[in-house]
Amino acid sequence: MTTALVYGVGVAGRATARALVSRGFEVIVADDSDTAVVTELVDTLGCRGVLGPDGSDIDQLVADSDLVVPAPGVPETHRIIECARRRDVEIVSEIELAYRFEQTRPGGPRAMLAVTGTDGKTTTTELATAMINASGRRALAVGNTERPLIDALDEDVDAFVVECSSFRLAFTREFRADASVWLNLAPDHQNWHTSMDSYIAAKARMWAAVQTDDVAIGVVSDPIVASHLDQVPCRRVRVGQRGSDLHYRVDSIDGTDMLITPQGPVLAVEAMWRSLPHDRTNALCAAALVLETGLADPGAVAAAVSSFTGPPHRIEFIATIDAVAWYDDSKATTPHAALAAVTAFDSMVLIAGGRNKGLDLSVLAAGFAHLRAVVAVGEATPEVAQVFEGHCHVARAADMSEAVAIASRLAHPGDAVVLSPACASFDAYRNYGERGDDFARHVRALQAVAAPKQGEPR
Repeated sequence: MTTALVYGVGVAGRATARALVSRGFEVIVADDSDTAVVTELVDTLGCRGVLGPDGSDIDQLVADSDLVVPAPGVPETHRIIECARRRDVEIVSEIELAYRFEQTRPGGPRAMLAVTGTDGKTTTTELATAMINASGRRALAVGNTERPLIDALDEDVDAFVVECSSFRLAFTREFRADASVWLNLAPDHQNWHTSMDSYIAAKARMWAAVQTDDVAIGVVSDPIVASHLDQVPCRRVRVGQRGSDLHYRVDSIDGTDMLITPQGPVLAVEAMWRSLPHDRTNALCAAALVLETGLADPGAVAAAVSSFTGPPHRIEFIATIDAVAWYDDSKATTPHAALAAVTAFDSMVLIAGGRNKGLDLSVLAAGFAHLRAVVAVGEATPEVAQVFEGHCHVARAADMSEAVAIASRLAHPGDAVVLSPACASFDAYRNYGERGDDFARHVRALQAVAAPKQGEPR
């Protein structure tokens, strides 16, 4: 019997342990601190559990195992990874394990699409899923979502669209998809990876096992993505905003900007649910995934893009107050992601800060022309202020309540106020969602004492 060590018992770890037990593996579960969940899994699954193992325990756990399956939150630098590599025990991620199980499915594996990139993964994954569902087929968005791929294998569906974080890709060997897209690459997760080169290499794993009849899709305005796309030994599809050499692009037809595919124009940009520059790119990439594989037709693409509701905390409209539009972009935990929000508006007040993940915030300087003012908040307040001082008005806030109040005073009619932190939330919140919800509460409290305005700006 094969023994698998599942290290880390969050959502993915619990799903992995259940899947392994159901398939006849001997399973050991362990976690640095979440001992209550370890105990629960031992009781419900009948597997072996180790609570808060120390260094000697970890060495023995790895020695007792044929396979180590770390949860996505377990970094490359963790002693369990170092120990497994030293003992030459195979390390696999949740999506790798799920992929292997799917290949042995009675009746054969189902269609699988994959999405990676520093930013835009969730939106593109959900868009592609919506397009397939609009075609009459059944698809699920899985992976780095609320549902791990391994937890969805028993569902009656036609296709999986897998959001692939670098955490999940780093420990893959066989994983591949019928079509896969790489959106962009910018510094991120340097507190998980050993280096930027390691981060890039993890992303590139998505194309490491492609077969000749697979489709690799890349946004070629990103030079790193473009360079990797050029080397992929399968069919290659180029996506971008404009350019005759692009398979999927935006182009003007009779004065109207359209989303263009090899099958022709599918939708006017103005008919999209939202049409910020990165929205157009995400929609084109999702369209490429489903059209190149035949999982949806242009009509389904158009229907999904026009009716789509984006995931929360990603330039999510909250309210218009005294002709100022307020947006929650709390998911923007990197400078690259925040810059996309900054450049999407002509004039804005930016609320930024939190806990910097060791990234260079000066990237945000490229957005100076769009900024009326910046409100810095959280641990990274000095770093945020340093980037913008001398270029626009900078204010400092003690907390989110004060940040919203200051932004309200600084904004002019016609401006947007956007929470796009460029930093993680862990200095004051459990996650970016909690931070975004707190921001929205303060905005709605402000709205309650102001004359309400109707309508969402496009």
